[in-house]
Amino acid sequence: MSIKIDLQKCVGCGKCLKVCPGNLIFKNCESKAFIKYPEECWGCTACLKECPVQAINYYLGVDIGGKGTYLNTKKEKNLLHWHIFKPNKVEIIITTNETEGNKY
Repeated sequence: MSIKIDLQKCVGCGKCLKVCPGNLIFKNCESKAFIKYPEECWGCTACLKECPVQAINYYLGVDIGGKGTYLNTKKEKNLLHWHIFKPNKVEIIITTNETEGNKY
């Protein structure tokens, strides 16, 4: 499991750099984010949740049904919309409320 950053979508805000617990994300000479060693990604998805332009995709491993499936997120106030894209062009959206994350 790892992330991939779309340099075409990245706006260089640096939010992903600040939240990556492994300090794996850097900026290139155009101030675009990139992951230097994707194999070292912990899969925490912190960068996905902070990216305002959905430039970061998280690829799911085969062990959890991946096989080309990836996801990204879109934030809307307290709601976090998880967009899951399957290889057969199926998109699933799961919405969570950040204020209720520790409710139970």
